[in-house]
Amino acid sequence: NDPICRAVRRLVDAGVVVIAAAGNNGRNGLGQKLYGQIHSPGNEPSAITVGAVNTFRSNARGDDGITTFSSRGPTRSYYIDDSGTKHFDNLVKPDLVAPGNKVVSAAAANNLLLANHPQLAFSNPGGVREKVMYMSGTSMSTPIVSGTVAMMLQANPRLTPNMVKMALMYTAQQLQGFNHLEQGAGQVNIEGAIRLTRNIKNDFPQNPPLGYPINANCLLNTVCTLPTPQTTISSHTFKWSSGIMVNSGYVMGTDLFTKYQKVYDHGLLMSDGLLMSDGLLMSDGLLMSDGLLMSDGLLMSDGLLMSDGTMFADYSQNFDSSQGMADGSILGDGLLMSDGLLMSDGLLMSDGLLMSDSILGD
Repeated sequence: NDPICRAVRRLVDAGVVVIAAAGNNGRNGLGQKLYGQIHSPGNEPSAITVGAVNTFRSNARGDDGITTFSSRGPTRSYYIDDSGTKHFDNLVKPDLVAPGNKVVSAAAANNLLLANHPQLAFSNPGGVREKVMYMSGTSMSTPIVSGTVAMMLQANPRLTPNMVKMALMYTAQQLQGFNHLEQGAGQVNIEGAIRLTRNIKNDFPQNPPLGYPINANCLLNTVCTLPTPQTTISSHTFKWSSGIMVNSGYVMGTDLFTKYQKVYDHGLLMSDGLLMSDGLLMSDGLLMSDGLLMSDGLLMSDGLLMSDGTMFADYSQNFDSSQGMADGSILGDGLLMSDGLLMSDGLLMSDGLLMSDSILGD
């Protein structure tokens, strides 16, 4: 209900891609990792929310990691029902990440920030006249993704906002040792995003039906020449994530960019295409096509895929209301956080005891 989030939703529903910074609240005053601090409008589901990566000032991608300050999910927007109970949305955010630590960029004339902090000045080699400076933050990461999207839309103006989001996520580089709540689908991959975009037709009709062939390299809609799902940058080859995040799960499959999914329509969210059933994430058959693999929400990346991590949301019914807790699952608002994750609203999950914030309140 935040007014900026509502404005973002109206823009996206009208076909405008909106990129938003996740925020710089990834740690508390003691330097501990903090979860649940994605701010407005990054908590808007329709926005493409961007966190920050530390590249350690190298061109190689193998040493990149999430900055300590980058805000982590889940989103903690909520409404209060008639009984006074808070219901949190707990969406997996950010959607992806981009370089945001000590990024060198233009410095405006008579820059007050630079005047007050001269250590931010960057020494220009070769007698360059324009001033440049160091800046850090997710506000530096966000325009990198915005520039990527501009090139994607130049290559294919027919992309809807959710198709743009899909292509960015599908081609992202998953960073080893970080989970979905820190990196989303992974680090933006400009080469891969543009290459995947060029595999999508730019002449498909308005509001195509579910499963409509949209891959430009398909012969008679049966035999397709698909892009190799990997990218090499500065002698470092990495695999694409090959999937997208939807609500608190992960969807994989080439149908995401070979067949039109109805969740790509204007006015829909990626999460609209999933139903929760008996602890599984399932396509409703109307908004997402068959042939897509629905994960159970595994979080941690080994640098190649999201696996071997802690489940973010488990929708099983193993709930003991007399004890106010569950045996490995949380009912309530669907939140399940692993040991040692410190939530921004004061919850600390530890010692294997998983408590629902809908039970504990504040």
